[in-house]
Amino acid sequence: MKILIVENELYLAQSISAKLTELGHVCESASSIKDAIKEEEFDAILLSTNISGQNFYPVIEHYTNSIVILMVSYVSNDTVSGPLKAGANDYIVKPFMIEELVRKLDHLQDYIVFKKENATYKSYIDHVLKQNTQHKITNKSTLPLAIKSTYQKVADALVFNFAKEYNESFSFISLDDSDALLQLKKIHEKELVYLIDYQNIKKSEKSKILSLIQNRRVILSTTDVHEEFVDLEVLEIKSDDGVFEKGDILSIENYVKYIITKYQTKFPDTELSKKLGISRKSLWEKRKKYGISKKK
Repeated sequence: MKILIVENELYLAQSISAKLTELGHVCESASSIKDAIKEEEFDAILLSTNISGQNFYPVIEHYTNSIVILMVSYVSNDTVSGPLKAGANDYIVKPFMIEELVRKLDHLQDYIVFKKENATYKSYIDHVLKQNTQHKITNKSTLPLAIKSTYQKVADALVFNFAKEYNESFSFISLDDSDALLQLKKIHEKELVYLIDYQNIKKSEKSKILSLIQNRRVILSTTDVHEEFVDLEVLEIKSDDGVFEKGDILSIENYVKYIITKYQTKFPDTELSKKLGISRKSLWEKRKKYGISKKK
């Protein structure tokens, strides 16, 4: 890491710099707030809060994209609480072991990476699972709950939207996994669990799963709409969105029907008919034939 040490005690700054350099970090030092405001970027700032007569807040404000660790002689609102509210990430009390400082740096660096990755994954999931459905899971829904849908992504969207709306995390298990039962047994009974691929397991395994999830906060998904569940609340979703997911070969008529239904809200009739290789009049006639209404 590239680290800036803001400390007016020269010996202390040199000591920290030497130890961090031995561990492979690149360090620079600044003995005043003015010298600390640089145009170059740093991965981390080690900021002393007792530089006499100098306001250190500009350093926190300047390095908003860096890890800022406060080096304090004592804990107070002025040295810790206020700076943390202003954007500093953590603090360490002098004197400190260099190992403790490195642990904090590593922890905060990992936290920033994980936070960025998490935001990326959430954005991607929201994009992939964007579905138009009138169905919804709420905190009033009875769990365990079984979702029957021909399209796996519809069920996935319901569960992710439920977790997002109620700010709840959940464990995900594919019943295709050889150790799925073991995974489920290891999860605390009060935790929310999402199980998929129920349609792929044997009847004997289904009995074990249903027995295990009784009185637990489990959402179970299957793409077999003919699956029967006893003593389990069922949410059945009828959708044509998954016809290509299952590798089915459609007739020409069913293909045209699917495309019109799927994309008529995304493209104007002129463009949609052109993509299908038919006239606008033919498009209108096919809507009438298939009973497809177009929302204005």
